[in-house]
Amino acid sequence: MDAATLTYDTLGFGEFDDFPETSEPVWILGKEFNALTEKDDILSHVTSRLWFTYRKNFPPIGGTGPTSDTGWGCMLRCGQMILGEALVRRHLGRDWRWVRSQSQREDYIGILNAFLDKKDGYYSLHQIAQMGVGEGKSIGQWYGPNTVAQVLKKLAVFDSWSRLAVHVAMDNTVVIEEIKRLCMPWLDYGGAACVDLQGGMSERNGCLEGACALAEEETALWNPLLLLIPLRLGLSDINEAYIETLKQCFQLPQSLGVIGGKPNSAHYFIGYVGEELIYLDPHTTQPAVEPCEDSQVPDDTYHCQHPPCRMHICEIDPSIAVGFFCRTEDDFDDWCLRFRKLSHTRAGLPMFELIDCQPSHFACSVDVLNLNPDFSDSDRLERFFDSEDEEFEILSL
Repeated sequence: MDAATLTYDTLGFGEFDDFPETSEPVWILGKEFNALTEKDDILSHVTSRLWFTYRKNFPPIGGTGPTSDTGWGCMLRCGQMILGEALVRRHLGRDWRWVRSQSQREDYIGILNAFLDKKDGYYSLHQIAQMGVGEGKSIGQWYGPNTVAQVLKKLAVFDSWSRLAVHVAMDNTVVIEEIKRLCMPWLDYGGAACVDLQGGMSERNGCLEGACALAEEETALWNPLLLLIPLRLGLSDINEAYIETLKQCFQLPQSLGVIGGKPNSAHYFIGYVGEELIYLDPHTTQPAVEPCEDSQVPDDTYHCQHPPCRMHICEIDPSIAVGFFCRTEDDFDDWCLRFRKLSHTRAGLPMFELIDCQPSHFACSVDVLNLNPDFSDSDRLERFFDSEDEEFEILSL
């Protein structure tokens, strides 16, 4: 495991490279910045992201298990970060910003509580580690991006407050019909024609970007979508043909970033500048946090308050999972249109395929893919697909 594990107290601002002075655009989670004139805005945007790192001295997992995830929990923490970003979009909006020592909204506290290191948090390390046992991962074993995506999909079923529809797209293919079924399960898609995306976007679900919460009439029409797409973009190194396409994913307003990293060392990638990826690093060990008596959560250590880390894009491991969030049907239709436009450019190869309907050669029904709390069939299906990164279909020229 990565030997660069630090304690939070040893981290000094001067140990991190300041953001580069460059005229090249900086893209972070679908927003464009100018590094020369908007450095403070960049740092504020990065600091506002939820930063989940190794923790120590939390209650034993399963009652008798580990009390720290140092050395093995980095991909689990990255999964928490990409999901945390989806929940911030869901409950607080794209334009929400965190301000240190400022009293926080109840929804923000609710999100943070879902990730605290305790057994009853919706998305706590305890829940992710124990749910991973059903994916063939013993507690303390390292996860790949596909495994953590499948586990988050299962856990989201029980989060009735957020009511996310989590879809993990396998076989490098996103099927629009599957997602419409998942997000609007009350509609009958049996035998219905697939949605025509070329005719423009419906207005009934539109909402202003940055709105703080979904209105009741909107949630009645669409379950907010968290789309995770596990991919392998090469053998031991990323195929350079996909680099431009990967960078363009960070430009989409629906982008939640990418989880991946280097072998056995995971990072949460949130953007890029030039040929460098910008990421949050979970390899910092901090003490576990307990809520205060007034139910507020001491939250300074859940926000990275130094310049973000960077690495050359060619250094990323080819096994990744890309994430997107669509809070309304309009958002999803817009994402489809934008991705298809990207696919027609010659900047790089598409990383995955977007199709309207489920191909007839798909062996499993859509109903099986849509999880409910009875996991018997779903467990079997996901273990079949979960090749733990070594057996993904290799995308090639």
